Amino acid sequence: MSKNNKKKSKDLESDSNDLKKITKKELLHRAKKFSEQYCVGDDKDFTLKGKPTSHDGNEDKSVVKETLKMGVKALAAMQDTLYAQDKWSVLLIFQAMDAAGKDGAIKHVMSGINPQGCQVSSFKGPSSEELDHDYLWRCQKHLPERGRIGIFNRSYYEEVLVVRVHEQILKGQKIPEKLITKDIWENRFEDIRNFERYLNRNGTIVIKFFLNISKEEQKKRFIERVDNPDKNWKFSAADAKERGFWDDYMHAYEELIKNTSTKKSPWYVIPADNKYYARIVIASAIIHALDEMDLEYPKVSPEKIAELNEVKKALLNEKD
Repeated sequence: MSKNNKKKSKDLESDSNDLKKITKKELLHRAKKFSEQYCVGDDKDFTLKGKPTSHDGNEDKSVVKETLKMGVKALAAMQDTLYAQDKWSVLLIFQAMDAAGKDGAIKHVMSGINPQGCQVSSFKGPSSEELDHDYLWRCQKHLPERGRIGIFNRSYYEEVLVVRVHEQILKGQKIPEKLITKDIWENRFEDIRNFERYLNRNGTIVIKFFLNISKEEQKKRFIERVDNPDKNWKFSAADAKERGFWDDYMHAYEELIKNTSTKKSPWYVIPADNKYYARIVIASAIIHALDEMDLEYPKVSPEKIAELNEVKKALLNEKD
């Protein structure tokens, strides 16, 4: 091994060891600082142009994996407290172009979460029953209970994305014609802002992730899905067809992020060309949001502690 490679190996080993020594306080601080650079907040001048789709760093994969592992472990502990406290709930919304890595991000970032405290809902084209209701109805049915984390893989934001790109869909939604005006998208942005404000005021924190993949990376992943028999099921001709509307989708995403990102229900625009890096950003953002809730386990009364001690005493005095 060359001197340069030996030095690099030692540096990486040192980085990995340093990660393992991080205190909880330092981890929370890093998560906040790291995720904030991708948070849109209430920036009304937001533009998608120029936002990175990839990360330029050259971190070793083992260090990246160790970082993600730490984030997953921290999330599991915080989710346990969220579940026990049973007051707050969290709604995570994932939106992206096809092949951006939504499923993988959900799988890896939430891998340590207790299934009792987490629920995932995926939304495709609306059913006839769903079309007989307002467009928020089908998502409202899947909102997380107190103490739980709800995950929307796509969401009501499809109503200002695919429906905006393909306006013929709007005409098939049984909406009175006089309500389909030039202001319909602005009206829907307002509806969504108000809906998320309502959720926030009732103890549901909404965090939204746009996985920002480049058109070139999407093409690469599409080809991989065709070449790999185990991934053929993930791909359809319709996915490739939507690439033809790429610019329209980017405009729609820019508009919805600019009009629905707020300080309390922010959008995170995440570079998604590197899957591991994207997952670390997502984990960091969730950790930061949970930390701001000041979560704590329910306090037990002195009477309850006395009762528990009596139970313990009885157990210790049991005869085999």
